[in-house]
Amino acid sequence: MRKLDRYIGTTVFISILGVLGVILGLAELFAFVDQLSQITDTYTLVDALKFVLLTAPGRTYDMLPMAALIGCLVGLGSLASSSELTIMRAAGVSLQRIVWAVMKPMLVLMCAGILLGEYVVPYTETQAQNDRALAQSAGGVVSSRNGLWHRQGHEFIQINVVRSDGVLLGVTRYNFDDARRLQTASFAKSARFRDNQWVLENVTTTVLHMDEKRSEVRQAKSEPWNIQLTPRLLNTVVTEPEALSISGLWSYIHYLEEQGLSANRYWLAFWTKIMQPAVTAALVLMAISFIFGPLRSVTLGQRVFTGVLVGFSFRIAQDLLGPSSQVFNFPPLLAVLVPAAICAFLGMLLLRRAG
Repeated sequence: MRKLDRYIGTTVFISILGVLGVILGLAELFAFVDQLSQITDTYTLVDALKFVLLTAPGRTYDMLPMAALIGCLVGLGSLASSSELTIMRAAGVSLQRIVWAVMKPMLVLMCAGILLGEYVVPYTETQAQNDRALAQSAGGVVSSRNGLWHRQGHEFIQINVVRSDGVLLGVTRYNFDDARRLQTASFAKSARFRDNQWVLENVTTTVLHMDEKRSEVRQAKSEPWNIQLTPRLLNTVVTEPEALSISGLWSYIHYLEEQGLSANRYWLAFWTKIMQPAVTAALVLMAISFIFGPLRSVTLGQRVFTGVLVGFSFRIAQDLLGPSSQVFNFPPLLAVLVPAAICAFLGMLLLRRAG
């Protein structure tokens, strides 16, 4: 029985890796074409290629559930087409045994996905975004669309670049009073974290005297900056929530809640990462049920088409429910669980009928 389990698991695992390679190759190609439109004198073709390669781990992580779904359909489908599954069932191998044999390599895949999302993707995504921002600015100050916005109390902050060594480039601050009137606006060319405190360098501050209807410009070579954001948290802020690690999301969610800011988007990314193994298992379970049910005797092309259709439908449902949870204020966990629960229920129902 162990040889049979190994044979089924190896067949499915190889199929998943093959499908993942094809999907990732297409995604990398499309990403590279998209980067071509941003090439300038400073952001060269080599920089674009480097950005695409550095963001490849993030794409791999995102595509694991769909690759598992289609790969399982292809792997088990090939066994069904050669009547090997029929022979196994006739020899007394239970349906539960086949399901477990398929799930074993899934555990390896899920563990690899967790490690990839926790330790590799946050680093490569941050490095890719920083390198692109610096290349597009030729090492200087970049436009605000490439930076990030943050608020602490009455201070609104825009940072153009957060470098991997913790240095900030292009820090603009706007301070408002309780009546939301602008009091000061300042710009610092850079900021460094020294002795557990941020120090702004080459600071130009404009002070607005509303009562006197005048403004005053002040220059300073350096000045302290009292803000609770540490370099680690800033690296979290500059990265998209979907690319952050689970631990990074957890820390930043609590920081936002302490500041009285909305953390719904980060909660959604947190639950998506936490539940990804369960989501992958639900999709694989549904793929297995298809092989023993409606897709038992169809061609390989039809199985792949069905897998792509189901995978995209699942992804669209997630993409719709995720933002909806923020608009209609229902728990982000439900946005992740509902599509997975539907897939798992459908899979168990079809397997029960097949058994």
